Amino acid sequence: MTVPQAPQTMRLRVTRNERIADGIHLFELCDASGAALPAFSAGAHIAIHTPNGLLRKYSLCNDPAERNRYQVAIKREVNGRGGSTDLIDHVKAGDALTVSAPVNDFELPQRAQDFLFVAGGIGITPMMAMIRQVMAEGKRFRLFYCSRSPETTAFRDELSEPQFKDKVTIHYDYGDMSRSLDLKPILAERKNREHLYCCGPRPLMEAVRAMTDHWSHAAVHFEAFSDAETHKPTDKPFKVKLARSGAVLEVPTDKTILEVLRAHGLEVPSSCETGTCGTCKTKLLAGEADHRDLFLAEQDKASNIMICVSRAKSDEIEIDR
Repeated sequence: MTVPQAPQTMRLRVTRNERIADGIHLFELCDASGAALPAFSAGAHIAIHTPNGLLRKYSLCNDPAERNRYQVAIKREVNGRGGSTDLIDHVKAGDALTVSAPVNDFELPQRAQDFLFVAGGIGITPMMAMIRQVMAEGKRFRLFYCSRSPETTAFRDELSEPQFKDKVTIHYDYGDMSRSLDLKPILAERKNREHLYCCGPRPLMEAVRAMTDHWSHAAVHFEAFSDAETHKPTDKPFKVKLARSGAVLEVPTDKTILEVLRAHGLEVPSSCETGTCGTCKTKLLAGEADHRDLFLAEQDKASNIMICVSRAKSDEIEIDR
């Protein structure tokens, strides 16, 4: 297997930059000549080159049947590196942006008929496209949307429409952890062979991961907007032994196993690089891993490692590479 190639890019015109909730803006992108855009399926994202030179991924939230536009909802990240604020504050209708073709690491299985969506904050964006696609296909879904307050809730008016009355629950915690949505009864059993899709803050996804360990692993899916804790102040360097060649490589505190392998010329498949998609799952043959992903179930952690984010607790680990 080879390293995935970067998707093609295109210049698209911004036709809309509109505030839809406190700190959240909806952007619409179209081809300047009116040509059809590359097709996408629910769960796909695009990468946008911001004016200040950053590259940021955003989930598409409009109907996948639409070929004339892409829509993304962008949250102002005041403690981020400036990509979101640059787009929100400096990009206006009529401007052009370089955008990648859609990529989907969070796709819905075609044969599934029932879906459970759990969204937190801006994690609602991929769910909007999923809801539109599921409804168009005559399938069933439940959505539990956790938000801080009505004012900070993107798509609140749309999700409050009558057709969603028995399908959508919007829960506000007003910044009080004691008022968080109790997910335990919701996730206690897998109903009607549902597939669960979860996107939101890392603590929410980690909680959902823990509560669904009894579900079929293939039925639980995550997408991360924020990076995993790939690097921590307490991290130490360690060695990784490659079983197939016998080579032993040093993994410094500021590099991942994946980065080190590629730096030594090894072609390693990956996609999300946030520990959610499973593409870089690798057999762990010896040593103790420091798991930082959302993909592996507890019973799989002793013999597998996600090399895009996870590290080692022991001085050396051995992997099947």
